Parts: sequence; C-alpha cells; structure tokens
Amino acid sequence: MLNSVTDGFRAELKSKLPEAAFRELTESYLQEPRGRYHGGDGFLIAPDCTEDVATVVRACAEAGVGIIPYGGGTGLVGGQVAESGPVPVILSLERMNEIRDVFPTESVMTAEAGVILSSVQKAAEAVDRLFPLSLASEGSARIGGNLATNAGGVNVLRYGNARDLCLGVEAVLPDGSILNGLSRLKKNNTGYDLRHLLIGAEGTLGIITAASLKLFPKPAGEGAALMVVPDPQAALDLLALAGDLLGHQVSAFELINRMGLDFLAEVGPEVRAPFTDVPEWMVLIDVGCVAGLDPSEALERLFEAAAERELVSDGVIAQSGAQRDAFWTIRESIPEANRRIGSVSSHDISVPIGRIPEFIARGGQALARLDTFRINCFGHVGDGNLHYNVFPVAGKSRVDHDHQRGEVKRIVHDLVAELDGSISAEHGIGRLKVDDLNLYGDPTKLAAMRAIKAALDPKGIMNPGAVVSG
Repeated sequence: MLNSVTDGFRAELKSKLPEAAFRELTESYLQEPRGRYHGGDGFLIAPDCTEDVATVVRACAEAGVGIIPYGGGTGLVGGQVAESGPVPVILSLERMNEIRDVFPTESVMTAEAGVILSSVQKAAEAVDRLFPLSLASEGSARIGGNLATNAGGVNVLRYGNARDLCLGVEAVLPDGSILNGLSRLKKNNTGYDLRHLLIGAEGTLGIITAASLKLFPKPAGEGAALMVVPDPQAALDLLALAGDLLGHQVSAFELINRMGLDFLAEVGPEVRAPFTDVPEWMVLIDVGCVAGLDPSEALERLFEAAAERELVSDGVIAQSGAQRDAFWTIRESIPEANRRIGSVSSHDISVPIGRIPEFIARGGQALARLDTFRINCFGHVGDGNLHYNVFPVAGKSRVDHDHQRGEVKRIVHDLVAELDGSISAEHGIGRLKVDDLNLYGDPTKLAAMRAIKAALDPKGIMNPGAVVSG
C-alpha cells in the first residue's frame, strides 16, 4: 500500500537535493486542460539532472510514496493528476530542458525530457533538418510527455507517431536505477527493446529523462489546400488518389466538419472562413515535395483529377506560406472552440480507415436515439484517428447532459469496438480510460501488461492509478 508524503520524507529529500529543485505547488499542476479532473495534493519537485531524478525515485521506492511524472500538463486523459489517494510526489521535468547534442549528418538529436516540442522543432530547423512531430499544444507540451504518451499529431500519415521518431531513451526505472539507452543506432538487435516498453507507458514503468530523436530532410517545397468533399467516403477516395499521384509527399490529411467552423463562428477563436458558404465536409491536405515538384502545381493536378471523379466540388490552394499557415490555424483552433463550447463527452478514437464513413453514419444515428446533440467529428483521417466529440445544442450546457455522459461514451466506444477500432488513438489511457481499457481491451494483453507492471514496479509507485489496474 502506498504512503503519503510526510514531513520527515520532505526533510529527507531536502537534505539530498539542491534547493532549486523544490517548487511551489500551484494550481496549474493540479488540473488538466478540460477542467474535468483536479488533483488533490502533492509535493512538487523539479530536478535538473537525471541523477537527481534517480535520487527522488530511490527515496520514493524506499518510503512507498507514489510519483506522478509531470511534463507540460497538456494531456487530456488525466495521466498527470490524481484526484484521490495518498499524497504523492509530483515530479516535474521542466528544468531538464537542454538540447544535449545535435548530429546533422546523422539526422539525430539528443534532447532532455523537459524540452518543449516547439523548441525541438526549432533546434532541428537550425541545422536544416525537420523534426516532424506537430501538435496543437506544441508550444507547451514537452518531448518526454510526448514520448510517454506516444503522441501522434497531424503528420503521422507520413512520419509516424512519437514512437517512430525515437532511436533511444535515457530513463529512471522504479528502483531508481538509470537506463542508459540514448542510442543513435538505427540497427540494434541486442535483446528486448526497452525503449518501446517505456514509450507509451505514461510514466507507469519509469521516467524518461532524455531521448535520441530522428530528424528528417526538410522538404524542398511545402503547400496546402482545402478541398470540399461531398461526404467522408469521398474524402477517403481523395486520400487514395493523393497517394497514387503524390505518394509519400502527402504529410497530412485532415477531415473537417462544418460543425467545427460553426463553433469557431460562435465562440472563437476568430479565424477567416475559407469559403463563403461553409461546406458540410472538407479536407485539409498538406504536402512536402521533393526538389523539382512545385507544391501548388501538384495540388492543382490533384484537384483536377479529383474533380473529374466528382470527389471534390470546390477548393482553395495556398498561394503563400502565410495562407498555408492560415489554413492550419483553422484546423488547430477547432479544439479551443470545442473547449469553449464544453463537450458532453469527447472521444479520441481510431477505426480502420475504410470503416470511417460507416462509423460516422452509425455513430450519429445511435446518439440521435438517445437525445439531440451537436457532433463535431474531425481529425487525422489519413491514419484513421478521429476526434469524435459530442456537444449540447445551442442554449444548453454540458451540465444539462451530465447524467447522459456515461451512456454517450458507451455508445461511441461500443461502436468503435464493433468496428475493430481503438478507444484511444493518440491521447493514451491515463486515469480517464482505465475502466474502458479493462472493458474493451484484449484479456491476454491486459494480463501481460499487469505482469510487466508488477515485475518492474512491484511497489506500484510509478504514476499509480494510471493505465493499468489490479
């Protein structure tokens, strides 16, 4: 059984760590962005080196005190807050924020876990390279948290998840030992790959303190277009056509529903609408082209070919970098508009790409049988990941539907399971989806996960309550 942080334990840690490692526990460390979950209490520590992280973990292991790793606090499934239980140590990686090395000829960077994602991107840009992980929260999310949750974002179609962008990790394991795994090797078959065990574990098996990250050549030219499609099936057909014509030069393919634009008009943030008459469905296509291929010309050819097949009815191709940015501002502002409206229930799900139209049609029909809602369905259709969020109608608030929240989630997740999908595509399990994982997860996988947790963290001190349950 876990113990609470005591005055004696605080004194012990203060005798072992520099004074700068101790921070005031403010409200920002005790809440998640949607405001649904609020942490109880905690003892905030922010070490600035791996050895001090190990000191904290060893002390917690000896005292049986739980540790909640804290990155940028942007997670949406409650992995960074504990509402109840013994008072834990909240271990923030914010002071471990150095780029340790950059190897441009190898296309590798070594960054500490507390480096903000946008800073990783800028460090790659400084050596004429690209780090392609891109999220709406990249100005505050930290790379350690991105790896711990195996973050996705908009460029998964071309470059993969965070897992695919990492060559090695340095981490502190639950007994306080340090895993020195900062490999720059692309081939290394020396037994179990602990990197992939820790990535996506959400801090339940250890704390990532640094990582070796893959960099990529910058595209010779980049472009974007918004194209109007009649329905989600046409969007999938357009995706296949884009693959045929442009291959791996398609970086992102985002499905946007009219509801997202309606929400922006209703509550902001204020953005410039791309079309006078807002269509029901549109896609945002982003390309990064090789030398000799003009992005605008490539997108124009795609539009013409799609129009011949009646897959698109209108479109706008960015004529400048500023216009491309404006297109992305629309897409990246939708989550903030959703937050301002206030969802009844939000879902980060994935289904096989070919079943997306079926999911959208059947999901709307099933929810309509329960009550009248507004549904904002958008996301990374190129990799099968939809953000399927259910909202009250105008004039009502999410509080009016609190009694239906569980039923809404069950309807959505039951359909996802029926279609061989996943109840968590890119946000992880955290504490929010532990029961869902137990309900929908494969029993053999769950048993293996619990066995791994018990073997590496027998005292259960690492992010207790997150991901796995007894």
